[in-house]
Amino acid sequence: MTFKKTAETLPKGAHTLERDYYVNPSILEREYENIFFKNWICAGRSSELTKVGQYKVINIDTESVIVLRGGNGDLKAHFNVCRHRGTRICKNATGQFSKSIQCGYHGWTYGLDGKLIGAPHMDIVEGFKKDDYPLHSVALAEWEGFIFINISDDPESFDTAFAPLFGRFSNWNISELLVQETKKYQVKGNWKLVIQNYCECYHCPILHPELAAIHNYMSGRNDLHEGPFLGGYMDFNDDKDSITASGELCCPPLDGVKEESLNRVYYYAISPNMLLSLHPEYVMYHTVWPNGVDKCNVTCSWLFAKDVVESGKYNTQDGIDFWDMTNKQDWYISELSQLGIQSKKYSPAPYSGQESLLAAFDKYYLENLG
Repeated sequence: MTFKKTAETLPKGAHTLERDYYVNPSILEREYENIFFKNWICAGRSSELTKVGQYKVINIDTESVIVLRGGNGDLKAHFNVCRHRGTRICKNATGQFSKSIQCGYHGWTYGLDGKLIGAPHMDIVEGFKKDDYPLHSVALAEWEGFIFINISDDPESFDTAFAPLFGRFSNWNISELLVQETKKYQVKGNWKLVIQNYCECYHCPILHPELAAIHNYMSGRNDLHEGPFLGGYMDFNDDKDSITASGELCCPPLDGVKEESLNRVYYYAISPNMLLSLHPEYVMYHTVWPNGVDKCNVTCSWLFAKDVVESGKYNTQDGIDFWDMTNKQDWYISELSQLGIQSKKYSPAPYSGQESLLAAFDKYYLENLG
């Protein structure tokens, strides 16, 4: 990955979003309809589903999707809606199907591929054909070991949408990494506040003194400046080797990481709900899910090389604990931002020169919101 060190320009007149975008339920409904229901969203890691029939459920507003490991080993995704009376089939967040999927209302039964294979007492219904009533499928793609789904009726090709990212992170071999730990957080703030906070380090010296001791907020360069993918790198201070409580590597660097990346961390926001952080020796990612106009759920996972995870001899907790602390600092300030923005006295203010990615995020967000 090569960066050209050029100065970024903050668009003239760039300012924070209006109050309504953080407090108005009708705007949240537009976000669901025009952003989360139309774009590719990260739904976790393919390694979460290793056994045939193993599933997880993704809920987004009124929509619910079953993501599962099919009989041929491929991942599948179906709307969590029985074709008989529309009953939601799966209530649990995760689980294991045997060889089929059965609705608990009237026993309509589907294969793991979504085809209807059993419909009690429907044989006497004139013209009824099982082939006409499969579960509604959901577009699914895998990238770098991550699962992405798109619930649009006419989704953009994943290969087209993600073309700018193909091969960009190949040095980290992310698809081969294993999840060491996952933490879930509930944040009392609008989902955009979490994304926007991630996209700038203007706040780091004040909010994150521990992080500021590892990298200087003025040391970064961004290589993705507009559109759905935003971010770049920050250099470590001379006496630091990674983002851990000790400031030292918590395990050996990942094999493919180039020398120029051994003293950097890379931060990328992948719209609409994924944050990807690449360190010399591990990868961290967040997924962000709206849960009302003033709340969101955030999941954070840490990925390490297989031999590091399986050996158990490295202090990976040094990185995990540091970021857990930093995450909570970010959630704290995001919640204070939500409280302040709710005030009638809040009004948009200019972005600083360190917040160009926020202006870029807002621009893309507003274009998608419609």
